[in-house]
Amino acid sequence: MDKVVEAVETAKKEWDEAYSRAKEHIKAIQGFGGKSREEQNSNSLPRLNGLAQDALALLSSLQFRLDLLAPQLPTDDQVQSATALLHSWKNDSHNLRQSLRNANLQAKANMRKAAQEEAGMTSAAESITDSLRRTRQLMVQEVERSASTLMTVEESTGVLKKAESEYKGHRSLLMRTRNLLSTMQRQDVLDRVILAVGFFLFSCAVLYVVSKRFGILKLQQKVTAAIKAGMVGQAKIEDRAVANGINDNAVHRVDVPLDRPMHDEL
Repeated sequence: MDKVVEAVETAKKEWDEAYSRAKEHIKAIQGFGGKSREEQNSNSLPRLNGLAQDALALLSSLQFRLDLLAPQLPTDDQVQSATALLHSWKNDSHNLRQSLRNANLQAKANMRKAAQEEAGMTSAAESITDSLRRTRQLMVQEVERSASTLMTVEESTGVLKKAESEYKGHRSLLMRTRNLLSTMQRQDVLDRVILAVGFFLFSCAVLYVVSKRFGILKLQQKVTAAIKAGMVGQAKIEDRAVANGINDNAVHRVDVPLDRPMHDEL
């Protein structure tokens, strides 16, 4: 095989390899910014651009080599084929450069989007942190409130126990008071009965005395009337006796012992 033809074949193989590498680098650049941070750190954008530029430079050198080798081919068909291949390589190289520019634009857009998402995530994280901080404060307040409530409940329990003991004491005191009131009520009833009986007896005595007093008054009135009547009759008799010389008004002396008891009509 002619050395020129062999050199052209070698250039084709190198072109294919360099073209594949360039496409891979451009694809990596296009997807840059949408991957994880570890992958971005391992393959930075300047490094990927450097690899892509090296691949494009190699393609340019292969174009220049093919441009030099094409006129040296032994046949016209080979020359025309090499010329057409060179034209195709130029188009592919131009397309790769255009793709590289677009890939860099996409990478920048991806980085801006990632930065916005990261800022949003940072804001969300800060918001979550603030929410957690507020939640922690609320939990601390609830714990303090629960502790205060527990202390209040314990104090209330002590007060209730004390009130229970006092209630038991008051209950016994109330029972004694109730018994005392029952005794006082029975005594009051008995006193009322005694007062009623005494009042009845007193009323009977008063009635008896009054009746006796009225009887004595009537008797005295009768006696007084009788005495008055007797005195009138005696006066008439005396007048007659004086006229007859008889004095019947002389009082006879009667010896009455001093220790004789006196009778009270009342």
